[in-house]
Amino acid sequence: MKERTLIILKPDCMEKRIIPEVLSRFFKAGLEIVACKMTKLGEPILREHYSHIAGQPYYPPLVEFMQRRPVLLAIFEGDDAVAKVRRLLGPTNSREACAGTIRGDFGDNTRENIAHASDSVENAAAEIKRFFKDCEVF
Repeated sequence: MKERTLIILKPDCMEKRIIPEVLSRFFKAGLEIVACKMTKLGEPILREHYSHIAGQPYYPPLVEFMQRRPVLLAIFEGDDAVAKVRRLLGPTNSREACAGTIRGDFGDNTRENIAHASDSVENAAAEIKRFFKDCEVF
């Protein structure tokens, strides 16, 4: 079934200059890009995006990290896109990710793990609406 999913290439991905490699893995997996933009994330949108962990001690360093530099936001579409992207990325903790996954090959830990990806079709729809206007999606 065709789905859409949101991907955020995080500051560590930008700093390591591996954007082309990461994006190419999604393309090689048969996914199509339907929206893409670079932006600097502010406190209000990060508070909304990470509201489920706002009270945790790791929330402030996460917000600081996500504001370290601009990020690349993208929407990918394809059959089972949500699960496919999450398989390509590997576990959230890069130290637990196998070689051959994006996080296993390039990530450092749980925070600096190259990319965020939606974890369900429902969350993907909410995240896409949070970061993109309808007119920015093709």
